[in-house]
Amino acid sequence: MSSSTVITNIATLVTNDPSLGDNSPLGLIQDAAVVIDGDRVVWTGESSKAPATDNRVDAGGRAVLPGFVDSHSHLVFAGDRTQEFNARMSGRSYTAGGIRTTVAATRAATDAELEANLTHYLAEALRQGTTTFETKSGYGLTVQDEARALRIAAAHTDEVTYLGAHIVSPDYADDPAAYVSLVTGEMLDACAPYARWIDVFCEKGAFDGDQARAILTAGKAKGLTPRIHANQLSYGPGVQLAVELDAASADHCTHLTDADVDALAHSATVATLLPGAEFSTRAEWPDARRLLDAGVTVALSTDCNPGSSFTSSVPFCIALAVRDMRMTPDEAVWAATAGGAQALRRDDIGRLTPGAYADLTLLDAPSHVHLAYRPGVPLVAGVWRRGVRAVG
Repeated sequence: MSSSTVITNIATLVTNDPSLGDNSPLGLIQDAAVVIDGDRVVWTGESSKAPATDNRVDAGGRAVLPGFVDSHSHLVFAGDRTQEFNARMSGRSYTAGGIRTTVAATRAATDAELEANLTHYLAEALRQGTTTFETKSGYGLTVQDEARALRIAAAHTDEVTYLGAHIVSPDYADDPAAYVSLVTGEMLDACAPYARWIDVFCEKGAFDGDQARAILTAGKAKGLTPRIHANQLSYGPGVQLAVELDAASADHCTHLTDADVDALAHSATVATLLPGAEFSTRAEWPDARRLLDAGVTVALSTDCNPGSSFTSSVPFCIALAVRDMRMTPDEAVWAATAGGAQALRRDDIGRLTPGAYADLTLLDAPSHVHLAYRPGVPLVAGVWRRGVRAVG
């Protein structure tokens, strides 16, 4: 039998329900409490009105917000690209080709090594408040290696993405069309049972618009919902293709035309921004302000991967988004919680209202604003995932 718990004496509670509290998008409630029963939130409101429960936790005048929803990561990999990063920071620009280094290391790794690496970074992310994560394949690029990456990932999350189309496999460097046929045929057949999503890196040096359309369309025919790496390194067709195919998200969105922004604003496709990538490659920052002012739904995610964004810290990405992408602290926190949930087309995470999963992050601070106000400080004092205290 489940038992109920009230977390009380919360200085600021982020609910992400604009009908509550201050009626802002964050639905902020001051001097608040939240009640958990089993794995769900069953009540939120002012502390003085909290119902009786089996257990009581005193938040000590600190802030509580939904667990972060990291809707874009690449965590099934092996190897290390420290030398590449060091060289890049010394003046070499980032290109998609560096992925091949990780492909070689991942193919050589055992299943146990890949899973140990995955769980290491998942634990690291959990300690920083991430309670839901999406992760992709894309470092195997053979039928067997892509399928095993997804099988390993699926043991740890429901949000699994088939990314056989990360780059053209080195084995098919002289025949990209044959690799697209593999990705849309035998590889898709082997991978679809483990995945919910299909993704493609639509970029110079990876896959062009026609190839990306063929790959995502084949995935849709197998029941997978599209996502897309779009417009990261240059202007291109990725965002328009995402909207055309009703992709859940277009990720990166750095180089956008006015038509791209307008298309996103009039669609259900979320623009997922990944500031860790710009930080780690010294690239141009996405203009989040432009997207938000146009009415685009924006998510924030880590893009955790060994090449271009080796961070599992959503708080770090929030601080970057506020400092360098012109988001307000409220907008950045919403994007890293409710925005990530929308990018995964979920309504049971990213908010703290009755019926949602009891995924909560307790900060050692009185307000969520401290995530940007105190960058680099380990502010996460406690994490509940599915109603169970996992950190703190």
